[in-house]
Amino acid sequence: MKLTIFDCDGVLVNSEEIYLTAELEFLQSIGAGFERKAYMQSFMGLSPAMWEAKLQDSVEAKTGTPLPRGFYAQIDHISTLRLEADLAEIPFARQAISKIATLRCVASSTPAARLRWKLQHVGLIDLFDPHIFSADLVAKGKPAPDLLLHAAMAFNVLPHDCIVVEDSANGVIAGKAAGMRVIGFIAGNHCSEEHGESLLRSGADMIVEKYDDLAAAIERFCTTT
Repeated sequence: MKLTIFDCDGVLVNSEEIYLTAELEFLQSIGAGFERKAYMQSFMGLSPAMWEAKLQDSVEAKTGTPLPRGFYAQIDHISTLRLEADLAEIPFARQAISKIATLRCVASSTPAARLRWKLQHVGLIDLFDPHIFSADLVAKGKPAPDLLLHAAMAFNVLPHDCIVVEDSANGVIAGKAAGMRVIGFIAGNHCSEEHGESLLRSGADMIVEKYDDLAAAIERFCTTT
């Protein structure tokens, strides 16, 4: 294996738990509550455009009415305030990633400017820069494989020589569709006890529960392929 492709939200930084809490609270406040596990399965890991379109359809199906005017601007404002206050590195990310022998990059559904801000804010950007790829670069975001294939092409690496580290079902599906090996990573606080099983059902090749075990898991892929 030659390249390890990291998702950002929920893998490198704790933004996924921030987004989930903000979104679920706001949806509940407008009478469109979702069960947390089902929401994560359906929406986590999508590009903003895909999330907006899918959420619009789901809320209309639940309530019989469209999302209220200004919904996306309001939820973005709430999420941004919470990110600025609470965004942090997933514990031991830097320490573990520094030990990984493969090439590495980030491929995230987050828009480019905010993706770079997140990595800069928590002090991880130097581990990846300039190999930071966002869904802005491709026609279709996750769960389509386009972004991951774009990352592999940037390194001139074949898909079967890539490992993807993902915390969402949509990200796992994208990795498998790209023909890559996928680690379901569940170190984030947003991951429940059942989350690993959900990622395995989506196609993950293995589950890693904490950064202490990630380098060894990647090394096992490298020595068995």
